[in-house]
Amino acid sequence: MSGSWPPPGAQPPAAGGQPPAYGQQPYGQQPYGQPPYAGPQVPQRPGHPHAEPRTYPLMLRTWTYAAWKPILGIFVMAVGGLIVFPILLLPVLVVGVALEGGQGPFLQRVSDAASLESVTPSSMLYINLALASLIVLAMLLVRFLHGLRPRWLASVQPGIRWKFLLVCVGLSVVALAASLVTSALLPQDPQELSGSPAFPTGQLAVTAVVILLTTPLQAIGEEYAFRGYLMQAFGSLFGNPWVALVLTSLLFGLAHGTQNFPLFFDRFAFGMIAGATVILVGGLEAGIALHVLNNLVAFGFAIAYDQLQGSLTVSEASWWQLPVTVVQNGLYLVLVLLVARRMGLRRTTAPPVAEGRQDAVAGAPAS
Repeated sequence: MSGSWPPPGAQPPAAGGQPPAYGQQPYGQQPYGQPPYAGPQVPQRPGHPHAEPRTYPLMLRTWTYAAWKPILGIFVMAVGGLIVFPILLLPVLVVGVALEGGQGPFLQRVSDAASLESVTPSSMLYINLALASLIVLAMLLVRFLHGLRPRWLASVQPGIRWKFLLVCVGLSVVALAASLVTSALLPQDPQELSGSPAFPTGQLAVTAVVILLTTPLQAIGEEYAFRGYLMQAFGSLFGNPWVALVLTSLLFGLAHGTQNFPLFFDRFAFGMIAGATVILVGGLEAGIALHVLNNLVAFGFAIAYDQLQGSLTVSEASWWQLPVTVVQNGLYLVLVLLVARRMGLRRTTAPPVAEGRQDAVAGAPAS
């Protein structure tokens, strides 16, 4: 109708009665109330590393998982732990041997300290720091190869669950006491410690201080390597936590060098129990507590009876060690599982489960 107003949203007639440009809409207006164009969509990175809950051994199966990553990581862990970090730490050993002095050519003394042919403060510092460096290596692999923050090595929470760790220290004392009672009831092994204990003096006292300060780091390093990164790498590669448990336990036993079967079984059994706690309670805390206590007590007895060098190079154990191993590790596993259930610990990761939740795509790197 002549003289009527154009409908809402329509472009007004052009001057002189000319039709408007074809398809042109005025700036800032869109048909049917459509909002202005917001530009190209930028893909957001998931705020959680997993699409669904994962047990500890499968945590490397993230959004960016590829089979070559754990394969490369296992190789780097072996080369770094056995070659690279021991070489990088050689200056610590060289300086320590120089400060200690002693008889014979200097390079021979360095070689003897590195191979534990002579046990000195510098040799123990070097060995323990080399094993403690596995913590750093595992964290670097998780961060830069797999794109996870290092705290995912500690537990599915993620991070160390400190209250649970402290409880596990107490449980490990109970399990150790049970093993000592069991050992006392069994026939005496002629290779066991004998004589009267004495307080260490001189160089042995300095060695004892080094052991006290660095052995916890050494034990934690082994846990982060075997029950931590390697457990996650093998678990993610094979998709089965129990395959990872057996493989890491075998490697842990074999890594201790030449040994007879009872001694190998003792180390393999420890690896199985520590690894089982990782799978069943979702973290390294239980294994760390038992490993640290075992090593401190073993070194403590060896120092008290002045048999430190023999304890470091031991390659045989009695068959009577087997029931002691079963009692200690079996009791510890039962106690840990009971406490973990009582504390309500989570054994899997907890990604957002509802579709469309805003916290599922937080835009920040996976944490």
